[in-house]
Amino acid sequence: MEKLNGRGGGGGALPPQDVDRKQGVCERRGQRRDTATSHDGDVDSAEENGSSHKPSDAKPPPPPPQQRQPKRNKGPHRDCPLQLDAQPSPLQPNAVAQDPEKRRRQQQKNLLEENRGAEVSSPKGPLGNSPGDKNLKNRGGRGFKKQVFEAYMSHEVVSQGLKRGELLQGPLRINPKNYNDAFIPSPDGMRDIFLDGIVSRNRALNGDVVVVQLLPREQWKVRPGGPREQGWGAQRTGPGGPREQALGGPAEGGYGAPAEGGYGAPVVYIVERKHSRAVTGFLKLLPDLPFAKFSPVDHRVPRINVPLADCPPDFSSRPADYANILFICRITSWAEDSSFAEGCLAKTLGQAGEIEPETEGILMEYDVDFSEFPAVVLDCLPTDLPWSVPPAELGRRKDLREECIFTIDPATARDLDDALSCKQLADGNFEVGVHIADVSYFVEEGNALDAIASQRATSVYMVQKVVPMLPRLLCEELCSLNPLTERLTFSVVWTLSPQGKILSEWFGRSVIRSCVKLSYDHAQSMIDGPDRLFSPGELPSMDPRHPLDEVHQAVLRLHALAQQLRQQRFDGGALRLDQLKLSFTLDKDSMMPQGCYVYQYRDSNKLVEEFMLLANMAVAHQIYRSFPQETKMVDELQEFCDQMGVAVDLSSAGALHASLHRSLGDDPYAGARKEVLTKMCSKPMQMALYFCTGALKDEALFQHYALNVPRYTHFTSPIRRYPDLVVHRLLAASLGTPPCAVQKQASHCNDRKTASKRVQELSSELFFGVFVRECGPLESEAMVSGVLDESFDVLVLSYGVQKRIYCKHHRVGKRGEITLVWAPEGPGGAAVRQVISVFSLVEVQLRADEAALKYSALLKRPLDKEA
Repeated sequence: MEKLNGRGGGGGALPPQDVDRKQGVCERRGQRRDTATSHDGDVDSAEENGSSHKPSDAKPPPPPPQQRQPKRNKGPHRDCPLQLDAQPSPLQPNAVAQDPEKRRRQQQKNLLEENRGAEVSSPKGPLGNSPGDKNLKNRGGRGFKKQVFEAYMSHEVVSQGLKRGELLQGPLRINPKNYNDAFIPSPDGMRDIFLDGIVSRNRALNGDVVVVQLLPREQWKVRPGGPREQGWGAQRTGPGGPREQALGGPAEGGYGAPAEGGYGAPVVYIVERKHSRAVTGFLKLLPDLPFAKFSPVDHRVPRINVPLADCPPDFSSRPADYANILFICRITSWAEDSSFAEGCLAKTLGQAGEIEPETEGILMEYDVDFSEFPAVVLDCLPTDLPWSVPPAELGRRKDLREECIFTIDPATARDLDDALSCKQLADGNFEVGVHIADVSYFVEEGNALDAIASQRATSVYMVQKVVPMLPRLLCEELCSLNPLTERLTFSVVWTLSPQGKILSEWFGRSVIRSCVKLSYDHAQSMIDGPDRLFSPGELPSMDPRHPLDEVHQAVLRLHALAQQLRQQRFDGGALRLDQLKLSFTLDKDSMMPQGCYVYQYRDSNKLVEEFMLLANMAVAHQIYRSFPQETKMVDELQEFCDQMGVAVDLSSAGALHASLHRSLGDDPYAGARKEVLTKMCSKPMQMALYFCTGALKDEALFQHYALNVPRYTHFTSPIRRYPDLVVHRLLAASLGTPPCAVQKQASHCNDRKTASKRVQELSSELFFGVFVRECGPLESEAMVSGVLDESFDVLVLSYGVQKRIYCKHHRVGKRGEITLVWAPEGPGGAAVRQVISVFSLVEVQLRADEAALKYSALLKRPLDKEA
């Protein structure tokens, strides 16, 4: 399995999920947590995340393992019925219809009437309608209703249309800042296909793999002056007005208008429901109706009718008691003739604004399995504890127990799955080893443990806890490379010249005995003090066979070699996009945020990262040798930078890296300008995808864009990433064991990796919202990162967060400028004019909103000299 650009096939409906899960998570307690980095020493860098290619559709994941019943449920809710083939979609007022005009206008009129409450569909109708079904009769006593959405095409018609090129398939992205705008990538990767309005999405939700029918050009409609997405330039128009087009701008995070030409393509079929159909939100009582209205927090998801029988027993008599209670609701169906989805309550989470209910809601929304591991899974682990390496296994592996091998990880890490070694040879070269926990020894392919690991696919790291991919016994004991303990590993050993040139390499299974567990702080102190004599209490206790000085010298040698390797990579055209990452200091008992800071990425982090990258690249080449094969957003960014007079070369990853590291001035804010520009450049980049080399015919697609290497994979974190476990099996196969099929698993791992990343981001946003509420208002300098028609975005420099500031009364200048006029402060005072453009410095105040965990950035009045 290589980690680059993916291609996949179609799929079917997602399997039903259990409605409740226990929190089988490992809580991370301590004074300080480095929440912005990986917890096993293998940094998921911006280099690994960057890719200029857009993905195609993906195959469906395998069914999840059966989950245990929950310990408790705060609400009286029954299990949700099985989700059938009704395809839900976000539904809000003021949607724009898009089909032949007469029919679409009538559909839109019906939709608006229902959203205003003029007519509400009954939850007593059928659970769902499969693609191709005709109009359904509403059982609420109103007779037949007019159709709101188009019936889906049949599977046969869709298959033929895709083959003929009349239909297009891709993942749906809905703009979180404007739910009317949605997009799928075009096949040529040059321009996204724009879906204007809610009717056109035809009940599909964000992330679903859909099929659309591109409308004839005569049905395209110019939409001048439409609301813009997160962009940085003024709206671009052609001679005589806005340009007419069906293919719109990029999704959230674009550079101009979402589409000056309004109509693109309606959804005609849903190939795979990637959205979990579970959402957090609030209940509202509807008088004299047998159901309540559920309003999701995520505005991209429709409002849902929930039967009163599914609500808490006293909800009808005391609805005010539940006004601030957060629920999880699952969509069970959505008929063509209804403006609202139908669903059932899965769980009562608790008070909105509290960390645990909000966290559980995030996990359930993104379909993260946080249940306890069932007995059938735990039975796959050794029972004779403490475990020791079997003598027979020693005879099959390279014995490295006498070597000076050590780990470097975050101070709070407990799953240590990578270790390093470095010794100087007699000829002046160095023998360097990367030693990775051999998880595949304990996780046999095809057993219950392998099944649940393949379904979870990745550990999910949040600010205060981690949902592990594997049981704690495996993560923290059997596989963790704890000091002074013999452990099984998979090793890559190189002979390197002092200049970092690879002279030879060896792959194989091994046995090691780590001599010490170093934190990044320990390693950094060694790098900063090459001649320093450390006192016994400054560093962890060492193996007596390897004195402190031996470890210190090994760290210094690794640092020197890492610098050489890093320079070679960037000279060869690699790209790195570092963004500010927020970390938190938590109270030991309450786990509430006590403080926050921007995480500092130092030489010790770079040292570990460099050798993990080298190992991943080496393993990718080894596997490929053994199993050979049987943009538009970038262009808009280049145009915008040219308009702003910012010299950025986007012709290649290496050229972009060089541009970002050229001087942006020598004043104290040069670094802030680099952060703003880095955020801009990150938007067109896509996370690298896993794929099977046999599934792609064009080897040019194997290349990792940001690393600028022809082949790359993940090998170094098998405790927390299932793809690494698959790669271990493939590496063993390349050394003499039969291989396994991986493409379907690769597609599933891509989905879970994306969900895990989003959960981690939402966890950080949740804790920062609590921090602002408890410690705010907070004041900080900020730098403008984007200017829109009636708002602008700022990067808050003290905390690394980006917020949008809205302004009603202003003048829009050229090249994305806004001029604000501040009224005089008192009699005889003068008005203050403030020009807002990209890279402008402003003062802001972060203040908690009335809504739970929401906060706003307020622009502070500038001093006369600042304006």
